[in-house]
This record gives sequence, structure tokens and C-alpha cells, in this order.
Amino acid sequence: MTRIPFALALLAAGSACVSTQDAPHDPAQRKPLLDALKSLEGTWEQKDEKGEAMLCEFKVTAAGSAVREIMFPGTAQEMTNLYSLDGNGLALVHYCAMGNQPHMRASAREGNKLAFQLQSVSDKEADDEMYMGELTLEFVDADHLTEHWRSFVKGVEQKEHGVDIELTRRK
Repeated sequence: MTRIPFALALLAAGSACVSTQDAPHDPAQRKPLLDALKSLEGTWEQKDEKGEAMLCEFKVTAAGSAVREIMFPGTAQEMTNLYSLDGNGLALVHYCAMGNQPHMRASAREGNKLAFQLQSVSDKEADDEMYMGELTLEFVDADHLTEHWRSFVKGVEQKEHGVDIELTRRK
């Protein structure tokens, strides 16, 4: 019996699954969205109030079809974001330290900003549980990125719990 690597077997088998978006794929719209995230590959840092570096790591993965971000690796607050194309937009799943997983989507980059809006939240324990409901990535320049995170409870923004993370690429 010939053994086929798992990934190749999946490709050969095809799939009945389709994108969650119905519009035909437009490479001119899709490519710049994922390329913007791919350009972040590497290690980024922000200094905390004590002057110590808080890291974020971006890695292109899944044969170039996704970008994984690990926020604060090795800490108790480590979180993972997975960015991938979905139709003509960019999907984001945020694996939050709060224990839930917001699913967000961005349709287009406007200037130097890519804004993700909430689609759903998986694994919320209670209706009044806080979750991250918006993320705007601000591409300041090639070596500076600001992540603007907004928290919500029952669809209402919790302004006191929003977080802006100003990152600088490590050389």
C-alpha cells in the first residue's frame, strides 16, 4: 500500500466545505490583506512600565495561507491569534487568556489600518462574560505596529478594558 502524506491526501480528496463568504474569490482584493499580515513575520516588543520587553511573535504558517501571532509567549497571559483568508476578507480567531475565542473579520485595509469586526464568540461561559470584540491593526511603518483591542460585554464596549499595544520590530 502506498502511503500518502496527510496534507497531500487532504488536497487530493477535495472538500465539500466552502468559504463562509459567498462572493467569488478576487485575488486583487485577497492578496494584499494576507500580505499585510505576512509582512509582520518576526519578533516584536513593547516595553512594560518596568522597562521590560513584552513580546509578540508573528509566523507565516500552513504553506503560506495563514499567519499565527503569539502574544506574550511563555507568560501566564500568553494568547494566540490566527489570521487566514476567508472569501475576499481576512478572518481572525483570538484564543484569549479569558478563555473564550472571538471570531472576527476584516473586509479591506483602509490606509494603514486593518479593522476586524466581531462575527461570533465561542466558548463563552455566561452571557455577561467579557470578550474582545474589535481589533484594529495600525501599520505605522515597517518596524512599528499598534494593536487596538476593544472589550465588550453583551455587545456594549467596555472602554476601561480596551488595550492599545505599541509594538516595535526586534532587529
